[in-house]
Amino acid sequence: MQTGLLHLHSSLPYLFLPLLLISIISFWIKVGGKAEFGKTDKLLALFTLILSHLQLVFGLLLYFIGPKGFQYFSQEGFMKNDIARFYAVEHISIMIIGIALITVGYSGAKRKSSSPAKFKHLAIYYSIGAVLILSRIPWEAWLS
Repeated sequence: MQTGLLHLHSSLPYLFLPLLLISIISFWIKVGGKAEFGKTDKLLALFTLILSHLQLVFGLLLYFIGPKGFQYFSQEGFMKNDIARFYAVEHISIMIIGIALITVGYSGAKRKSSSPAKFKHLAIYYSIGAVLILSRIPWEAWLS
């Protein structure tokens, strides 16, 4: 089970990150334009949200049952170890904040009445979430 979760958690970003980038670019382009917030825009935002939440669920499961993450708390002085601190504290906390921002962006855009306001809200929150997420991806483990 743990191996399957690890593969899911490592493979899903190949779908999620490009979709997040496409969403951000699309929303920023439409912020200044006269485009109406249509079904395609809503689906793009929704699929990005769903993939981010799936990634979070798989990551949380790995955090609590896997060898990296919560297990590091039992080690004496784990905060002095860069790798242990990264997986036990930094990675999970920043990912949760980033995905929470994406969630706030999606739910806040639903409450906006005008299309430019929806696009702006989505663009801002999805962009900040993306910066946070990209800052704490373990690139050396993911790209090897």
